Amino acid sequence: MSALLPPALGAADLLGLFGHFLMLSLLAVGGAITTAPGMNRYVVVEHQWITDAAFSTSVALAQAAPGPNVLFVAVIGWNVAGPLGALATMTGTLLPSTVLTLYATRWGAARRDTRGMRAFTTGLTPLTIGLLMATGWVLAQPYVRDGLRSTGAIALIAFSVAVMLRTRLSPMWLVAVGAIIGALGGV
Repeated sequence: MSALLPPALGAADLLGLFGHFLMLSLLAVGGAITTAPGMNRYVVVEHQWITDAAFSTSVALAQAAPGPNVLFVAVIGWNVAGPLGALATMTGTLLPSTVLTLYATRWGAARRDTRGMRAFTTGLTPLTIGLLMATGWVLAQPYVRDGLRSTGAIALIAFSVAVMLRTRLSPMWLVAVGAIIGALGGV
């Protein structure tokens, strides 16, 4: 076997890999990246399927690529056991969150008119708005701080907020307006 190819794992090892990533996914509060130390311990320290450098490279490569942050799990799996390793790690990572989301969505839909569910969703509204505002603030900083573009950036932000508060217009139209202004050399 070539040194460039990942080792072939038996069915028991693939099942163990799947099970370990399944268990870690239930602990992934804050995203899959928060469980990377547990992944490292399992595939590098305990089983020595890949090196520490290969693990770090897997994470860095996947984080640099466009797409969801969870892609690093597939790269680790691929480096451990090729396509079957990628399938084992991704399935193990995504299965619990998918099932829990499906169940919670159905459970919530069946109880959407209850007092508790209304309170829960009403309580999430300010949290969601606050997180969106914080994200918007972080993304606007390079433009607001730029002396030449700060007035235009602040005007565009104010316009977007006013439109969102007064209409039911899809935010995608405002994104399109911002893209056009940016393409024309504005903000």
